[in-house]
Amino acid sequence: MLKFAPSILTADLARLKEVVQEAEAAGVDWIHLDVMDGVFVPNLTFGPILVEAVRRVTSLPLDVHLMIVNPERYLEDFARAGADHITVHFEATYHPHRAVQRVKELGKKAGLAINPGTPLEAFEPLLPELDLALLMSVNPGFGGQKYIPTATGRLQRLRAMRDQLNPACLLVVDGGVNRDTVREVYQAGADVAVAGSALFNGRPVVENLKALKEVLYALGGG
Repeated sequence: MLKFAPSILTADLARLKEVVQEAEAAGVDWIHLDVMDGVFVPNLTFGPILVEAVRRVTSLPLDVHLMIVNPERYLEDFARAGADHITVHFEATYHPHRAVQRVKELGKKAGLAINPGTPLEAFEPLLPELDLALLMSVNPGFGGQKYIPTATGRLQRLRAMRDQLNPACLLVVDGGVNRDTVREVYQAGADVAVAGSALFNGRPVVENLKALKEVLYALGGG
């Protein structure tokens, strides 16, 4: 069963409560929150205050993706704000292992993310301790980008690595997941698909989610 985590990056934040609750009612699995600092990626989004606001209006797991330099500075803040999962980027810290350890000390599920140009070997030393391994299938920074085709082979190789080192770790794919690509990421081994504009696009979330799942039902994966 593929889990879906809509990214509120592409949602109408003027209607934050309504869109989050609409997504929950539609049957999504997590809420994904993309935190960007304008340094690690060329965009600036939001911080712990917005995570706290989302926490107040949903019981779904909050999946916080930190695309920020030196994420160690803010791990406690996001944990207090109500994050259930905290994912840091391998490329954004000198000490990814220390950051992962700290997330777990805070009682949260710990994730590590890598960009499309980063070798998969970056995961290997940390996989035994990870709860989530997030593979970017676009270059991080903006919603609505097209899926990078080479991500499929990378996901397949990461799945084999995960199965060997830590079968309990969930594989998350983030970027360009829609009706045209969801079959591909599922067959390549993803456990969770982050979707932004495929779910938040002006149409009802329940209809968008149904459209994605219909692609998988034919494969027995919905």
